[in-house]
Amino acid sequence: MKPLLSIIIPVVNEAENLATRLQALQRFRNHCQIILVDGGSSDDSANIAKPLVDHVLYSQRGRARQMNFGVIQAQAPVLLFLHADTCLPDNAVNSLLNAVSEGYSWGRFNIVFDNQRPIFKLIASMMNLRSRLTGIATGDQALFMTRQAFDTVIGFPEIALMEDIVISTHLKKLSAPCCLTNKVVTSARRWQKKGIVKTILLMWWLRLRFFLGANPENLARHYYP
Repeated sequence: MKPLLSIIIPVVNEAENLATRLQALQRFRNHCQIILVDGGSSDDSANIAKPLVDHVLYSQRGRARQMNFGVIQAQAPVLLFLHADTCLPDNAVNSLLNAVSEGYSWGRFNIVFDNQRPIFKLIASMMNLRSRLTGIATGDQALFMTRQAFDTVIGFPEIALMEDIVISTHLKKLSAPCCLTNKVVTSARRWQKKGIVKTILLMWWLRLRFFLGANPENLARHYYP
């Protein structure tokens, strides 16, 4: 039976928690195709994933490039791009498929962090509000779209950073996004490792430089260790 949804997961060196994340997706396997795209991991990510997904693909490193490569293997009319450190809510598949059936061509979920400190609740609330006001989604919010919409905007721009912002901008020209209030849970590890204030300032600085025309390759050197 043809899947209703293809879930595409770009991965680089996620072995530590990957099995747990993929196990959580097994409840969707009856209706979903799960595709993991490894971007050259030096750990055991690909081998861990093989029994838990429908396809393990290998591509050059780069989140946008990996996600585009995964779509080549996708069989469903709706695509969901999921970060390896993000967990879907139980009703995720029904919610997004209902949104598509109502006429939305793309959308995203609300986000919460896996850390319950008040500061992370505030950050998540601000991210969700900003996304609702601007119509721009981040990859952490589990972007979904129809295959037709993906093809129309010619996929993710294969740049080193900010590919989620660019594809959101293109998709907005097709239709407004569906801002699902269901919450995906994403890891706070980057914020905890680099420091909350430092991470906030870094993201503001990177976005400002991007909008002013900075090269994403140069910006990525500051974002990725």
